[in-house]
Amino acid sequence: MKQAEQNATANTAHMVAVRLNKVLADAGVCSRRKADALISRGAVSVNGQRVSNLGERVVPGVDRITVNGMPLSAPRPRCHLLLHKPIQVVCTVHDPEGRTTVIDVLPEPWRSMRLYPVGRLDFFSEGLLILTDDGELAHRLSHPRHHLPKVYHVVVRETVPDAALAAMRRGMTLAEGERLAPVKVTLLPSSRGTLLEMTLHQGLNRQIRRMCRDLGLTILTLSRVAQGPLQLGDLPRGNARPLSSEELAALRAAVGLK
Repeated sequence: MKQAEQNATANTAHMVAVRLNKVLADAGVCSRRKADALISRGAVSVNGQRVSNLGERVVPGVDRITVNGMPLSAPRPRCHLLLHKPIQVVCTVHDPEGRTTVIDVLPEPWRSMRLYPVGRLDFFSEGLLILTDDGELAHRLSHPRHHLPKVYHVVVRETVPDAALAAMRRGMTLAEGERLAPVKVTLLPSSRGTLLEMTLHQGLNRQIRRMCRDLGLTILTLSRVAQGPLQLGDLPRGNARPLSSEELAALRAAVGLK
């Protein structure tokens, strides 16, 4: 019996204890922040003992964890998709006006999964959009502190004056009074209108459309082509694909997650 206990100890000694809130998040219960709230309320027990310490560490698969008396499910694989959102599609799970949503354009089995868009592209914009059921990653990506640069290709009807380019590059003040951070703007070859590549470092609502409005520029097309380490590439409009392990690792690292 003593030898069996020693073997059990040896088998678990190499296992790494991790924060309880991470285990709850990995199991799909909620985000880490909401997990902390559950722990504070005394809704979580470990090996039959209610815990309230937010720094509690457990060994997944060894410690018995319950939430509101229900055993914790095994961690399930998370889904991380890159979608080429088409125009005239809304970035919501459900639209009360009956318009096509980003969920509607997904093929099965992704359409039946509980995926949510991270961030937005407006109705008449297209391009790179992340969809996931990874609440912790979605929260980081949406938080201003972890804002990743986003690159857009914008075709405008007019020839863009040097003064307009200079205004974007030094940081504009919109008609509504909002002060913008400088935007990196590059002119690219185009057979139709003027093609601008614009890199934004803030997440102001409809920023590019409002900038062009104030500069007297008419947008013909607007497409997001990159977000942080992710590139839209040649993914066809309306198609989606899972992130590669390398892309996911780079994305998590970019927002401070291991």
